[in-house]
Amino acid sequence: MNTDLWNNPDDARALLRQKAAKERELNDFLEMQQEYQNLTELYAIAPDDHDVLDAIEKLSIRLQRAKYITLFNNPADSNNAFLFIQAGAGGTEAQDWAQMLTRMYSRWAERHGFAVEIIEEHPGDTAGIKSITMRIIGERAYGWLRNEIGVHRLVRISPFNANGKRQTSFASVDVWPDVDDSIQIDINEKDLRIDTYRSSGAGGQHVNKTDSAVRITHIPTGIVVTCQNERSQFQNKDMAMKILRSRLYELEMEKRAAEEDAAKAAQKKIEWGSQIRNYVLYPYQLVKDVRTGVENTDSDAVLDGDLDAFMLSLLQRG
Repeated sequence: MNTDLWNNPDDARALLRQKAAKERELNDFLEMQQEYQNLTELYAIAPDDHDVLDAIEKLSIRLQRAKYITLFNNPADSNNAFLFIQAGAGGTEAQDWAQMLTRMYSRWAERHGFAVEIIEEHPGDTAGIKSITMRIIGERAYGWLRNEIGVHRLVRISPFNANGKRQTSFASVDVWPDVDDSIQIDINEKDLRIDTYRSSGAGGQHVNKTDSAVRITHIPTGIVVTCQNERSQFQNKDMAMKILRSRLYELEMEKRAAEEDAAKAAQKKIEWGSQIRNYVLYPYQLVKDVRTGVENTDSDAVLDGDLDAFMLSLLQRG
């Protein structure tokens, strides 16, 4: 027995997480193996059955994704993720683009069988959204999404301009891992300022009637998190603390990355004009990732959630 683990609980927790992950991967493999055998027998009996063909296609997708398990090497890759989208300058155009990105990532999550939970949303003045925080719930959600951080640029004919002019819009995406209790993040209560206020926007009977919304400021880092979509102040505080722990975890990971590789840390910096991906809808159809050069001329499919090729190219690059 490795007695050092008794003296270092963090190492022990990490070892347990690795063991649990390997057990899940083994169970997934055995399940796919059994499903493959069953479908082979069914196909031999009914090769034209639509249900059998659909099941074969779904299994093929699962097997394809299973090939990339070794690419998920970040300690938090197996976790759920918080996804934050914010419209850039440009008013309604940018806010509409932020809403399009929200739909794109929601559709991507649906393709993977992930659940999407809206934590907080600020609607646009006329259309679209100013910002939104979503929780993506599913195995390796953070691993898939962590390279989506940056500025996303849209070029199109404006639907809000009577003259039909071409418009360029920007929105930023940020991603944090949903840090579970197995990852130790120490937060001193003295370092927190907690404010309550009334929720805004559409909602149920509790909205705008009680001070249920919660804003937590982590004084040492200046990180501010808010939550207003839960039914009670207690639930909003609990979710806000969860987001804060995730933000602090990501901050620590960024510090370590900066120490190891300053260039890699600079890549994650979000600045208007330093986009990571271009979505061109006019005068031609093209979505191109600036970092890897991966392209897709079916922009409608990309905006409908077909993002895996972009994500996998970045995971393979490391």
